[in-house]
Amino acid sequence: MEEKQKNRMKDLPKIDLHCHLDGSMTRQCVEKILQKKVDPAELEAKDSCQNLAEYLDRFRLPLQCVQKEEGLRMAAKELLLNAAEEHVVYMEVRFAPLSSVHEHLSCRQAVEAVLDGLKEAQAQCQVSWNVIACAMRHHPQADSLAMMKVCREYLGEGLCAVDLAGDEASWPMEGFRDLFTQAGKLGFPFTIHAGECGRVENVLEAVECGASRVGHGIALKGHPAAQKLCADRRIGIEMCPTSNLQTRAARKDEYPIREFMDAGLLVTLNTDNRTVSGTSMTREMEFVSREYGVAKEELERFFRNAAEVSFADEQVKHRLYSLKFG
Repeated sequence: MEEKQKNRMKDLPKIDLHCHLDGSMTRQCVEKILQKKVDPAELEAKDSCQNLAEYLDRFRLPLQCVQKEEGLRMAAKELLLNAAEEHVVYMEVRFAPLSSVHEHLSCRQAVEAVLDGLKEAQAQCQVSWNVIACAMRHHPQADSLAMMKVCREYLGEGLCAVDLAGDEASWPMEGFRDLFTQAGKLGFPFTIHAGECGRVENVLEAVECGASRVGHGIALKGHPAAQKLCADRRIGIEMCPTSNLQTRAARKDEYPIREFMDAGLLVTLNTDNRTVSGTSMTREMEFVSREYGVAKEELERFFRNAAEVSFADEQVKHRLYSLKFG
């Protein structure tokens, strides 16, 4: 892709609905928090991972960084400022509060540190944002429910939804029905990581539980009935191409983005983990344009889909709808 085209891609407005805070901490930020030099190979997956579990091992150092309020605040601030540099106009930042909670840091303190960092960044840029609190599959569900009850206090005040993340193969969706029934009763909208590396049944279970979006959803590939169900219900599909290829969720020559588009699914394009995957929204757009022939008007469709299925309030959505793409 010529340099001129790359610059044009960078200047297009972008929405990133699926971006994890810990997986997007730059090496410089990690080094500053940990006060030591870090080998880039410890943070970046590239193409060396054999599966999702191996990919998740790259989070070891970032997780050490989010054990204090200052680390959470710094990481959140840096993430939003970096996103602003490539013309991201709205972002939903995911983080797992329980991954930061310990004897000296409460769930409430962790949430407020992330919110504070994003507020500090927004004072310096024009990116609108929200936070999605992730329950992790390997955490006790009683603890996850307690976390959600704390997060409920911030719903509509910077926190917009909850999610389920982690090793899907080891902890499939059917084991979390009760947790997300409770999330719904608390008033949370939610998205769920499903079909990233697991079965299509995980996607269907997530939708039946009330998820309005699905993280990744690659397992929908080759299942037209399931695709139709998601299209009919206007379920947002949060695709993260670079990450999906690195975790071996799909092969490059079989990546289902075109199949999903043709099925009428509400496809959105996202980064997942900017540092671990070595990516950005600009790079994701360049990649799908180059590898799958995604045209500019189709990139605009992804943008409009993202605005529709976002957890933003109506005022922010109206602003996103009104933006000119290009």
